[in-house]
Amino acid sequence: MHSYGKLDEAEQAKLVARRRTRKRIIIIAVSSVALACIVIGAVFGTTAVTHAGKKSPENGGGDSISASVKAVCDVTLYKDTCYRTVGSSPNATRLTPEELFKIAVEFTLESLSKSVAKFSGGGKEMAAMGACKELIELAVEHLNETVTSLDGKMTTSLSELGDDLRTWLSSVVTYQETCVEALQETTVDLKTYGETNLKNSTEMTSNALAIITWLTKISDTIKLRRRMLSWEETGSETASFARRMLQEKDLRTMANIVVAKDGTGNYTTIGRALEDVPEKSSNKTIIYVKEGVYVENVKVENSKWNVVMVGDGQDKTIVSFGLNFVDGTPTFQTATFAVFGKGFMARDMTFRNTAGAAKHQAVALMVSADLSAFYHCTMDAFQDTLYALSQRQFYRECTILGTVDFIFGNSAVVFQNCTILPRRPMPGQQNTITAQGRTDPNQNTGISIHKCSISPLDNLGGVQTFLGRPWKNFSTTVVMKSFMDGFIDPRGWLPWVGNTAPDTIFYAEYGNLGAGAWTKNRVTWKGVRTFLTKKAANKFTVKPFINGDKWLPATGFPFKPDL
Repeated sequence: MHSYGKLDEAEQAKLVARRRTRKRIIIIAVSSVALACIVIGAVFGTTAVTHAGKKSPENGGGDSISASVKAVCDVTLYKDTCYRTVGSSPNATRLTPEELFKIAVEFTLESLSKSVAKFSGGGKEMAAMGACKELIELAVEHLNETVTSLDGKMTTSLSELGDDLRTWLSSVVTYQETCVEALQETTVDLKTYGETNLKNSTEMTSNALAIITWLTKISDTIKLRRRMLSWEETGSETASFARRMLQEKDLRTMANIVVAKDGTGNYTTIGRALEDVPEKSSNKTIIYVKEGVYVENVKVENSKWNVVMVGDGQDKTIVSFGLNFVDGTPTFQTATFAVFGKGFMARDMTFRNTAGAAKHQAVALMVSADLSAFYHCTMDAFQDTLYALSQRQFYRECTILGTVDFIFGNSAVVFQNCTILPRRPMPGQQNTITAQGRTDPNQNTGISIHKCSISPLDNLGGVQTFLGRPWKNFSTTVVMKSFMDGFIDPRGWLPWVGNTAPDTIFYAEYGNLGAGAWTKNRVTWKGVRTFLTKKAANKFTVKPFINGDKWLPATGFPFKPDL
């Protein structure tokens, strides 16, 4: 125990932070020089190095491997798998780290493509197997997108393309993990079946993710290609759309498709309207959903890009359904409204699951669409209300109601100026606002709650309410500049099991207000940060965390890029 004299907690924290910062600067400086030397040697040098004490599988059991192969495999979590796959590819010893990364993705794509056929079955297992098949097909598509992006002609700094690649590969890891969870909900034996059949592809995906994370850190040395256009490059048409998006009445007038229960539109159901959305279109398709309660299970398919859905108001345009876990639907497939097509936007609508608390997992909105945004929307359910499954997402001035783990998933998501309302759960249950699902240290995922308000919807007397619990080993959640009412349990965070949490989680609070924001009695887990620097907190804001400055201006939704 260090003695600092008579300092208050804040002064002591600043002193500790300064010392740690100095130490980190030294470590980072030394590491950066070492990384640069390795990469320069790998990219520009052809001299072979010796992998001490190991036989390299890529050249028939000899000792000599290239600097590039050693450089990329040594940063992975599954080194043997890396040497067995990437290191054994033709001409591996003469390829650059960039080329080896592409090979790592191609190996993963091949392995996952073969796995699709292994997930089929009947009886009670059929739904879980179907969920797995859908998830693996999504993973395959994202891997194809990754390979395609590497074949582009436009060059840029790796730090820009690296964010896209890490997002897509992070989602591929998440899809495989979600498949195993769906199988586990059925039987333990099926979970083992899933883990066995996805073992190779899971390890390969993790390795590819580790390689691109490492390459991104040294982006000044290595260049990759990109295809994603920035806001400035999208031209006046997008700027015009953004202006119209802010004028909701005009936007409704500009709708390509109108949905109305009373028959005054093109269709009476949202599902039928989505069938007319062009496949993989780079243009926005505006769907105006008139006032009414639409009792339907809606899915925006992965091929339906850039859908913009606007309603008449959160209390007027409501999508409602009641699929749930207790009645036999895997959690992944319980969503009343599920979004997979990238570039999705919604405003002035409510997404509701009517199953109720007794039915346990029952999702109102599930989102797995990259660059998706919601404005003035409500997500209304009990357990597992909002499933932010994967990719980059943004929610502004939305209202989220729920009980157990009601904001969960493994996306990179920012909630800004939202209202979060825990409600009364089933007798004996505790409320947990978040359950973040990061499983790999190289994923760029997490939940960021910024400038929001957290208050009880109901009288929660006798119900303990926590900010969250660590669903996975690298669970990452930050609450900052938000108001927390006094009903938040003083401990702040609840263990998933037992009485502690993995040291690898990252739970942080910064600059919050209200009686529930007092951190003196928070749990003392290693992964909990009650004193966060402004610089560290800023990493979880819109601009750096979800690259929001690149794509959010085109939505027309208001947003704050930093703290």
